[in-house]
Amino acid sequence: MSPTSALTQERIDQLIDDHFRYEATDDVDAVVASLTPDAAHHVVPSPVGPIRGRDAARAFYRRLFDALAGEQVTPVRRLYGPDFVVDEVLWQGRVIDGSIFLCDGRTGRVTFRMLHVFEFEGDLIRSEQVWCDLAAIQAQLGVGTRDKVAA
Repeated sequence: MSPTSALTQERIDQLIDDHFRYEATDDVDAVVASLTPDAAHHVVPSPVGPIRGRDAARAFYRRLFDALAGEQVTPVRRLYGPDFVVDEVLWQGRVIDGSIFLCDGRTGRVTFRMLHVFEFEGDLIRSEQVWCDLAAIQAQLGVGTRDKVAA
C-alpha cells in the first residue's frame, strides 16, 4: 500500500492546508510538528540546499519567516498521485531578505508561482519539495536588469 493510499483526498487536503496555515502564521513549532522526525525538505532554489529532520527544518523555517512577509496565497491546482500530491499556488508578499532566494541585498514586493510536491507517512509529511519561480522573483527584485549588467 502506498503512503497516501490510506489517506482520503479530503484528509490530504486538510493536512496540506494546515501546514500552509502554520506557514502563513509563522508558527515554526506547528510547521515542524506536521513533519515526520526524519522528513526531507528541499526548496529550489535555496542557499540551504536539501535538509533532513525536524531540527534542520526548524532552523530553515526560522530563516524563511525572517526573510518573507506573506500577504496572500492563491491556490492554482492540486494533483493527486498514488504516493504524492502536487500543489501549485501563486504567492504574494514582501521579500525582506533576498538571500533566501539567492538575491542578496534585495528587498521588495513579489508575486510568483510555487510548486510543492508532498509525500506522507500517516498524518505527517515525510517529504516536501518546493520549486519557486526564481526568474519572476529576480525580475521583480531588479536582479539582472540591463543597468546592472557589466558591459
